[in-house]
Amino acid sequence: MSIILPNFCLTCVVATPKGCEQQSLVLTDYLTKNSATKNLGLILYFYPKDNTTGCSTQAQDFSHFAAKFASLGYQIIGVSRDSVKSHEKFIQAKGINFPLISDSCEQLCQHFGVIGEKQLYGKTYLGIVRSTFVFDKNAKLVHELRNIKAKGHVEKLFAMLTH
Repeated sequence: MSIILPNFCLTCVVATPKGCEQQSLVLTDYLTKNSATKNLGLILYFYPKDNTTGCSTQAQDFSHFAAKFASLGYQIIGVSRDSVKSHEKFIQAKGINFPLISDSCEQLCQHFGVIGEKQLYGKTYLGIVRSTFVFDKNAKLVHELRNIKAKGHVEKLFAMLTH
């Protein structure tokens, strides 16, 4: 496992009591310098598209397990190629309680190598291969899970991190 957290600036969307807020985010700083998050590990998961069945299930599962992951010392951030506006709608519609990174230029997706060939209705296209990366509080990659299924993934990940 040789993937390291990148230090480039990204845009994320976070739920607030008044709706949603856009923030600039540098993952390395978020994990090591931000006073609220520097002693936590990171679950960084990549998903194909906002408001689709599998992605909605996975995001809602992560939301339901957010407190449990926090009790283990992990925070959650989701990533897709969707726009900030799409993320705002997704967060509000599904009650997502963690940040979503908008990677419309695929900078983060390319860094983690999660763009791959997929098929839908007989057509081949390039899309995000559903993947999860777990980093400890020192930003060291400790788990890399690729080409996963949305249903049941969060529960399996939680069980894996508790053992």
